[in-house]
Amino acid sequence: MMSVAKSPYSWHWSLSAAAADLPQLLEREWLETNGLGGFASSTVAGGNTRRYHALLIAATRPPVGRVVLVNSLQETMIGPEGRTELATNLYHGGFVHPSGYLQLESFSPLPAPSWRFRTQHGTIEKSLAMIQGRNLTVVRYKLSPDSPAAELEVRPLFSGRDYHSVMRSNDSVKLQTRTSPGLVYIPLYDGVPSVWLGHNAQSFQPERTWYYNFDYPRERDRGLEDREDLVSGGVLRFRLQPGRPAWLAIGTDPVSADDAAELFRREIDSRANSPLANDPDPLVRELARATSPFIVRRGDGMKTVIAGYPWFTDWGRDTFISLPGLTLVTGRFDVARQIIQAFAPHVSEGMVPNLFPDAGSTAEYNTIDGTLWYMNAVYKYVTYSHDLELLRGGLIDVLDSVVEWHERGTRYNIREDSDGLVAGGADGVQLTWMDAKVGDDVVTPRRGKPVEISALWYSALEALAKLSRQLGRVRQAERYELKAARTQRAFNTQFWNADQTCLFDVLSDGGADMSIRANQLFALSLPFPVLDESRRGSVVQTVERRLLTPLGLRTLDPANAMYIGRFEGGPWQRDHAYHQGTVWPWLLGPFVTAYVRAHADQQAARGRMRELLENLGSHMTEAGLGGICEVADGEWPHRPGGCYFQAWSVAEPLRALCEDVLGRPPTR
Repeated sequence: MMSVAKSPYSWHWSLSAAAADLPQLLEREWLETNGLGGFASSTVAGGNTRRYHALLIAATRPPVGRVVLVNSLQETMIGPEGRTELATNLYHGGFVHPSGYLQLESFSPLPAPSWRFRTQHGTIEKSLAMIQGRNLTVVRYKLSPDSPAAELEVRPLFSGRDYHSVMRSNDSVKLQTRTSPGLVYIPLYDGVPSVWLGHNAQSFQPERTWYYNFDYPRERDRGLEDREDLVSGGVLRFRLQPGRPAWLAIGTDPVSADDAAELFRREIDSRANSPLANDPDPLVRELARATSPFIVRRGDGMKTVIAGYPWFTDWGRDTFISLPGLTLVTGRFDVARQIIQAFAPHVSEGMVPNLFPDAGSTAEYNTIDGTLWYMNAVYKYVTYSHDLELLRGGLIDVLDSVVEWHERGTRYNIREDSDGLVAGGADGVQLTWMDAKVGDDVVTPRRGKPVEISALWYSALEALAKLSRQLGRVRQAERYELKAARTQRAFNTQFWNADQTCLFDVLSDGGADMSIRANQLFALSLPFPVLDESRRGSVVQTVERRLLTPLGLRTLDPANAMYIGRFEGGPWQRDHAYHQGTVWPWLLGPFVTAYVRAHADQQAARGRMRELLENLGSHMTEAGLGGICEVADGEWPHRPGGCYFQAWSVAEPLRALCEDVLGRPPTR
């Protein structure tokens, strides 16, 4: 079995058990995914602090239909000296019982989450991994060679619910267990997958016991329901000996202990072959490793991108912002092609869906930028892969239709105006990536001509012109070049804010929005920068001075009266802060690109940006281990928030690191 060298960007904990710091161990969260949208996650301490913490969250309609089946395992070692609890539970009222974290000697997240407990009966190591392509979590327990034989009791606790909800005790749960050698079948509720436990335990004792008032402090912080009841369906009893591990396969299909051991070995070994695993740059290696959880397989076999864990699914805008970093710089060209192809048939009235259609549902078309990100992602894919056949196979016609629909006008008044800039907006609709909405209140409506939309439009037109020339479509290429030139003239005339030497955020009939936001960076970070070269330096300087933090860019200048420096409170408070000062790490990608392009001394600029990106490497040891958060407070110390593993937060910095800092664009 492979071993993984320690990385400077990977958190490893090793202290005497007596020095265990529960708040520190609860702050750090691990994630395992199965390539289908299912996942397992919890804290290093083992105590669940969120409704999304569980050992088996199955994707019943990949990548959606997520249900929480097995929330935790209650483990007890038994020897001549008595019983020692390994689990840690948080109960409402601030009670912690048992306190298994006090036995914890070390933890490592690589190659899979592994805990080492030192008890009065000996030393035991617990490791777990989700198996790719299956709703299956495999857990292994093994004694150290110098430990005497001991017994291990394992009691799984179940909920059987949608992953956004919580469970309370009830009489509807079935728990009509059936056993056969090495297998236990446990039905939970009608309409919820049953659980199979594959094991090499000596015995299984059925039971029906409710445990009440588990406490989820992270949900309380978010203003959401913070208590849950879980039920036990029985207890497995293992006889542990050095050299003979105990195996437990937790899944929606039966898997024997022997098969689980082999699947576990293959899964761990496969992680040595992850993209860029042998890259000489340690930050590239760690960011590339962090991309893998987000690429999953849909039920139709096509690939898609999960926007973030634990609560997002696959969104069009997030997918195509993330695609270059997730799939191109990591060499996953086949995945990029599949994702592009998967969306193409669903382009409607010149728009890609923001929420992909699932069985029994329809696609949602509610972004002004998702389609333009799609076009830029196609250009980057073809540029790096030289895959003109994808265009000849019908995709070029899809891209042509996007331009045609924007010329005539499409949903939500989205259209190319007579000056070549793109406008859009409708009452009660949030169309840009700053899309927070509370009830009927659109927090940042940005109705009119948002700066990044016309920048994306210009880049898309130039990209389509270049692709058309490669296909020999000279007449179409010339048309797109003329359109792009008109857009560029209007952009540099109308968006320039001479008083603040930067760009307006939105142009509308009511005048120009002078709010200083990071959106202006896209005027010089996209494949084809629309902003005049002479103005690029001042834009970058303004953004750096007013918005840059070590963890990302603020979404609004702190000097603005609408600025909110803390992303906290209930849904209303958080949604109002979401794009009004909250820091977004993904914006470091366009900032790095823009910074390097705007500075004549490329070597010095790249060195400065390398130092900036190192902050993300440090962050990967502070919250979601091996991941980068969705957002952070605008104010120091920039406390992380939102999803603790976010796709574009990893993808965009990785893209910028490879393309702009290291100067290593991908090659096929």
